[in-house]
Amino acid sequence: MQPSTINYLRARVVLPVSRTPIEDGVVAYSGNRILSVGRWRDVAAAGQSRVQDLGEVILLPGLVNAHCHLDYTGMAGELAPPKRFIDWLQAITSNKAGWGYSDFAESWLNGAKMLLRTGSTTVGDTEMIPELLPEVWTATPLRVLSFLEMTGVKSRRPPTEILREVLEKIISLPAGRCQIGLSPHAPYSTTAELLRITADAARTQNLRVATHIAESDQEFDMFTHGKGAMFEWIARSGRDMSDCGLGSPVQHLERQGALHPNLLAVHVNYLATGDAKLLARRKVSVVHCPRSHDYFHHQPFPFAELVSAGVNICLGTDSLASVYKPRKQKVELNMFEEMRAFAAAHPSVSRAAILEMATVNGAHALGMAGQVGELSPDAFADLITIPFAGKVADAGQAVLHHAGKVAAAMIDGKWIMP
Repeated sequence: MQPSTINYLRARVVLPVSRTPIEDGVVAYSGNRILSVGRWRDVAAAGQSRVQDLGEVILLPGLVNAHCHLDYTGMAGELAPPKRFIDWLQAITSNKAGWGYSDFAESWLNGAKMLLRTGSTTVGDTEMIPELLPEVWTATPLRVLSFLEMTGVKSRRPPTEILREVLEKIISLPAGRCQIGLSPHAPYSTTAELLRITADAARTQNLRVATHIAESDQEFDMFTHGKGAMFEWIARSGRDMSDCGLGSPVQHLERQGALHPNLLAVHVNYLATGDAKLLARRKVSVVHCPRSHDYFHHQPFPFAELVSAGVNICLGTDSLASVYKPRKQKVELNMFEEMRAFAAAHPSVSRAAILEMATVNGAHALGMAGQVGELSPDAFADLITIPFAGKVADAGQAVLHHAGKVAAAMIDGKWIMP
């Protein structure tokens, strides 16, 4: 049996994220795994020859998009920013009703291409159309964790039947680069029972769960006070509203046993006293989507409160159906744009911390800590490069301000672009 070939990637700056930047650095990898990260002079002294000199670039891990809706990419610019969150829910429901399988498939694949050219190599994608899987997986090199969406309020299907169908779908899918998780959509669009049994299944089968939670002030009023526009709208659908008026949306999930380390709490824009500490105690990760947050004009994201409590916070793009699109301008799923939007709203947060939210923090949330989002031994060889000819001290700033597509990207040890 022949030994595996070791390859070396040299760059002006290597930005591992898990450690300080390295000037004139090198990453060694074999197959789809990183072997070492260090200084070029140490490798050169050893006389290695299989070297690809990438030149004037920053070499960094592929970005981790912890929350996305690839299905909705084609809806970019179709929905104007609403006055009320429920107006947007009604508008997107109407839009989806006019789409067929091919529309969703084309939208998914276009979104995947956007993520690849803008530096994401791993994505947590909430999947509304499970029939797309696994075909769309095979059409992209992206590392995808597909969270299968569940609702059930309007259909009035038994929660046990909804979950059983999703678990059967999981069994039917091939294991490999792409994985599966569960997504009870949101507390207002699901029943308490579905949240409970999903949490039980996630613990038993070690599955990740993503749930939209405390996204709007209307959802907060519905659960905290048992009133408001969302309460009235959802009540008309026939949902049992007896679980409302008992506490915040976060506290609602706690009563169902749905707060656990496998949970990605998406958005979390509105908190009651003690919610942040509760999320931290249950080791729940929070996914913030800055551009979507701006689109809905939510109150300021409670970043300081969550960080002080010890919550793991990561970034996602959400969908292009909830990103503002100026007239005659193009918008893309782009984690660099999300980092810049976060930086604009939180100028006191360091560049290094923002990059961590787009890499290692997202990896932790998706259950891939040490595997993606960092350049370190035994991590997957998922990496990207952006042009850079400056000083190593300016590398973080250059990453934050990078615009357009990345210069190159590798997933699983294989170049996917250029």
